[in-house]
Amino acid sequence: MTEKIKMSKGEFIALMAMMMALTAFSIDAMLPALPEIGQELSPEAPNAAQLILTSFVLGMGLGTFFTGPLSDSFGRKPVLYAGILLYIVGAALAFFAQTLELVLAARVVQGLGIAGPRIVSLAVIRDLFEGRYMARLMSIVMMIFTLVPAIAPLIGDGIIGLTGWRGIFAAFVVFALVVTSWFGLRLEETLPKEHRRAFNARKLWSALKEMLTYPVVRVVLIVQTLCLAVLFGALSSIQPIYDITFDRAESFPYWFGLVAICAGSASVLNATLVVRIGMRAMTTATIAVQVVLSGAMIVLTTLPLPDVVYFGLVVFWQFSLFAMAGLTLGNLNAMAMEPLGHIAGLAASILSGVSTVFAMVFAVPIGLAFDGTPRPVAIGVFVLCAFALLFMLRFKRIEALQA
Repeated sequence: MTEKIKMSKGEFIALMAMMMALTAFSIDAMLPALPEIGQELSPEAPNAAQLILTSFVLGMGLGTFFTGPLSDSFGRKPVLYAGILLYIVGAALAFFAQTLELVLAARVVQGLGIAGPRIVSLAVIRDLFEGRYMARLMSIVMMIFTLVPAIAPLIGDGIIGLTGWRGIFAAFVVFALVVTSWFGLRLEETLPKEHRRAFNARKLWSALKEMLTYPVVRVVLIVQTLCLAVLFGALSSIQPIYDITFDRAESFPYWFGLVAICAGSASVLNATLVVRIGMRAMTTATIAVQVVLSGAMIVLTTLPLPDVVYFGLVVFWQFSLFAMAGLTLGNLNAMAMEPLGHIAGLAASILSGVSTVFAMVFAVPIGLAFDGTPRPVAIGVFVLCAFALLFMLRFKRIEALQA
């Protein structure tokens, strides 16, 4: 540990994990609330309530463009506090909103704010640690972080039972205040003034143009966008599938948690295999498998299967979609960053922001196409993965030309 940390290693890891977990909690805790929100605020189009998820992610993607450079200019704590304040304002607006449109706008504001703790937590770890110790610390943090998506729907369901869906936004405020107070009281500023860099919007534009000169970066950015679209498109439809297709709304949080915990092992599997197989091959193989699985799911939705068999197959497919994220996104980010070490901070913000924002372009129509069956999301995933596979095969040819 460094002299800037006055807490134990365990406490520091827990704090960083909770800062990152605020993002997952803000998405997954909303899932059980979507039917009630749709019935109350959008009874003529209840499926539109799932935009509550994608609007938040859109705001997060936009905020990510700026929070990294801003924290490099003004320090980690001011950017964290500003982000949390914006997040709380968005939660308050959503709490009092009487229309779905206002809730969606509030969720965009929340997403803009969450980019603060999301990026600052990574920056703080980078400030204080390096090399293998940093990688080991990040692995431990991410292991704890993966538990939050598993229990968030269950927590959200409990809050709804006690207070109604608006209580979830109050819970967001409480969680944010607890984490921010913990950070503010127990951790000093990790970026000294002499190490800060003036914010320059032109540097962002210059970094983007430089990134796009690398064929590998262009291809990986497209594939990362498509993989994120698969994840968010599936996430938008998953609660309606349990509720409307299978009439299992009450057990949804438990199934979601079980699948999330199982899918979390994909990151461990990737870490084990990627050294031997390679990042490109691992990613390509994973996407190819998903093309087959989603194609099979399209066919299965047309067959008169027994309900228990149909449900089991859909749960397995849900697992494969979540596992795909653990087997691809980290590899894609690492491949894109390889030629960009000299602008790593800016490049990381741009890659995350661009891929997240454009992923919403594909994810929103997939979610809104839900027709009471898994078929629309299966078709959407199949198309996105098919294109991603084509681009990964192009990536292989680019590598061959550069060899």
